[in-house]
Amino acid sequence: MDIDAARDYVREHHQAVLATFRRDNTPQMSPVIVGVDTDGNLIVSSRETAYKVRNLRRDPRVILCVFPDGFYGPWVQISGRARIISVPDAMETLVHYYRSLSGEHPDWEEYREAMVRDQRCVISIEIEHAGPDRSG
Repeated sequence: MDIDAARDYVREHHQAVLATFRRDNTPQMSPVIVGVDTDGNLIVSSRETAYKVRNLRRDPRVILCVFPDGFYGPWVQISGRARIISVPDAMETLVHYYRSLSGEHPDWEEYREAMVRDQRCVISIEIEHAGPDRSG
């Protein structure tokens, strides 16, 4: 699958399972909501204390399986490299993430305060490969 087609899919479908790698190289999987930033990277909001963030700080490899709201139907698997962006640098990306997935927040000041209080960060994923390339 073309990487641009994968991005387009993610712009319409946001539910995913994100896999990172533990120290022993076994997968750690988390259900996430994924979006696309203005540079075309995939973005996920998380907490600094989450295992997926700890894993990605050590090993940036990531795999996402993105699927439709009803679960069944067309899906895409994406692999890439992640980087963690912490607050305050992550704030505008967190705002973009919220807006693109949920629309306008009723109180952006409150939202920003919650992002700091909750120790939110952004997982930014550069897509390296997307598939499936065929079905069978």
